[in-house]
Amino acid sequence: MRRRSLLLAAAATPVAAAVPASAAEGRPGGPVVIGHRGAAGWRPEHTAASYTYGVQTGADWIEPDLVPTKDHVLVVRHENEISQTTDVSSRAEFADRRTTKTVDGRSVTGWFTEDFTLAELKTLRAVERLPLVRNRNTVFDGREQVLTFQEVVDLARKLSRTYGRTIAVFPETKHPTYFRSIGLPLEPKLAEAIRRNRLGPRECVVQSFEPTSLKRIAAQRLGVPLWQALGTTGGPYDLVSAGDPTTYKDMMTPAGLARIAEYADWIGPDKTSIVPLTSDGTLGSPTSLVPDAHAAGLRIGPYTFRAENQFLAADFRRGTGGGDFGDAFAEYALYYGLGVDAVVTDFPDLAVIAR
Repeated sequence: MRRRSLLLAAAATPVAAAVPASAAEGRPGGPVVIGHRGAAGWRPEHTAASYTYGVQTGADWIEPDLVPTKDHVLVVRHENEISQTTDVSSRAEFADRRTTKTVDGRSVTGWFTEDFTLAELKTLRAVERLPLVRNRNTVFDGREQVLTFQEVVDLARKLSRTYGRTIAVFPETKHPTYFRSIGLPLEPKLAEAIRRNRLGPRECVVQSFEPTSLKRIAAQRLGVPLWQALGTTGGPYDLVSAGDPTTYKDMMTPAGLARIAEYADWIGPDKTSIVPLTSDGTLGSPTSLVPDAHAAGLRIGPYTFRAENQFLAADFRRGTGGGDFGDAFAEYALYYGLGVDAVVTDFPDLAVIAR
């Protein structure tokens, strides 16, 4: 009954129906469906196969996370530590590259993109990041190279021609303060790529958890929308490292949203910032974040929607296995009904069907 009442309340909430002129304003006819690292629920993330499958099944945007190589080329990996997403740990020639670094104040051990040239990274092959959850995806292990950002742009344009609709790229600057500190800043290379490819507001939206990174992009006057990603605890690392006490929670207040609207077009909170979970994992009451964002002139796209039970509120789970699929359609119905402008999802096909 609890889930049904929430769904009914959401269905009664009017969804904005404005026809957008650019990616900053969403998608005509419904929320934007963003393929999180492609279609990470069905293929190893950040691969050509993942991006292609996501677009084939209806994704409007595809998301490449950006990290640099030793020779300062932007490549696409969720993290700069790549032992979970490539076969690097099994490659004897790179055994001596294993090391421990402090990234955003956290000690991390493994192999890092910034210690490899692009040519070296191209010898590696992608693997499924969550093999215990998505064992079926391991059949694709070893088949795909690490992509450059340029290759993702080229792929998006090829897919746009193939499917007769504009596919936007949604790059995220990962750990920008860290990379700036080691002489491999992300923003100049990203701005250069946007200019070189003449990416306009319908083809590119730039995201980051760090406001400073977005403001650096804004200063380039590229004309592309900006998306402030928001975590659930603590604050952005650029602010933390500068001694600024502002937290993500502060940024989601009306005053915080007004400040974001001075440099960004979107916010991207964790979905639980819109509908919190109670102590037993069931759905709580929706917050005011969606209407507050809209009141500030911002669009809102929560992350990350996944179909497996372990990633769902208890209300939506089916069966007992954590990797079993739950009622993903009911979850999309709830958030669509609350008026979100986009969803970031590992399963873009399910999000499109739900829409």
